[in-house]
Amino acid sequence: MNQIEELNTLLGKYKGKKVVVAYSGGLDTSFTVMFLAKEIGCEVLAACADTGGFSPEQLKANKERALTLGAKEYVTLDVSQEYYEKSLKYMVFGNVMRGGTYPISVSSERLFQAIAIARYADAQGAAAIAHGSTGAGNDQVRFDMTFKILAPQADIITITRDMGLSRNQEIEYLKQNGFEADFAKMKYSYNVGIWGTSICGGELNSSGDGLPEEAYLNKAVETVPKDITIGFENGEIATVCGKPFKDKVQAIKAVEALAAPYGIGRDVHVGDTIIGIKGRVGFEAAAAVLIIAAHKHLEKYTLSKWQQYWKEQIGQWYGMFLHESQYLDPVMRDMEAMLSTSQRAVSGTVKVKLYNKGFEMIGIESKNDLVHNKLAEYGEGTKGWTAEDAKGFITMLSNPLKIYYSVHPEEKA
Repeated sequence: MNQIEELNTLLGKYKGKKVVVAYSGGLDTSFTVMFLAKEIGCEVLAACADTGGFSPEQLKANKERALTLGAKEYVTLDVSQEYYEKSLKYMVFGNVMRGGTYPISVSSERLFQAIAIARYADAQGAAAIAHGSTGAGNDQVRFDMTFKILAPQADIITITRDMGLSRNQEIEYLKQNGFEADFAKMKYSYNVGIWGTSICGGELNSSGDGLPEEAYLNKAVETVPKDITIGFENGEIATVCGKPFKDKVQAIKAVEALAAPYGIGRDVHVGDTIIGIKGRVGFEAAAAVLIIAAHKHLEKYTLSKWQQYWKEQIGQWYGMFLHESQYLDPVMRDMEAMLSTSQRAVSGTVKVKLYNKGFEMIGIESKNDLVHNKLAEYGEGTKGWTAEDAKGFITMLSNPLKIYYSVHPEEKA
């Protein structure tokens, strides 16, 4: 293809130089590794940043594939714990659900993958960093911005975006150069992460259709209802079905293992992208949706009215800034501080019943339960005030409206 010759001209200055490829093992990054190594003669360092979404088998296959494609070195950068400590726990504290639906699953992981790649490239003294994003999505913004801020000495190479290469062109190039893989064009594209799997393509390209059962990677095979518990300590997940977890990443995986077979956490999100267009994405995020729902349920019992209100405002802003690649803005640290202090009483166990494609919050057990108190029981009786106190309170509460309607009687309902 003519674009190959054009690429040789544009990228020739990187011959013999270190170029880090943000490598996922997919088609675009596989093409990038081979082309930079074979055609340009770069010293390609393939770096896979794992935020907890890759299995050991996938990581092993990624390494074998990268080296076969021509990478001089391959490295897995495990940032799963950092991702939890610096972002995921705050997403739970803030009950972050973009549009009230989407737990910004893989999109939040991209930021920490980019941070890890930038660090690695800086340590290696790389001349450039390459990634496989197209020009039509959000990930290009997340990668480019992070690289420009944290590794400003490195150029950014995006062959797929800059040359507008089609999927078939990349597949054909790989085949012509002796690399065969299962890159057949699929109806759907998937991004799998610890906080959920995003699904694009197929019916989602229209506005009127939903995803069929076969589009989801986790099949809804469980039909018998099941009771589980999720425990929290100062807002962080601490136990699953009574089993304690110091490693919060493993706790999330434990919830996923329980809930995913029920088909829980599925939906289609419609929202505004960073680049100004609206996008439609399907997702399945059993652990994320269930943990956030349980956490929010516990907060209803343990936080004051205004704690809940203001924390919800901060949570919405925090989620929006994460989605729009503003994680490195210092205001995020200020929001995290507020979210953290709001969790000092959010400890207890939430009882949940799982159903096929649904769940129900049954109740909670917590030493900080504000429902059970010494003053009153809702709808039953009071110890903290008398009937006369109640009537006086209602009288004073009525005064502003009594005054208003005495001046504007024509507005009475």
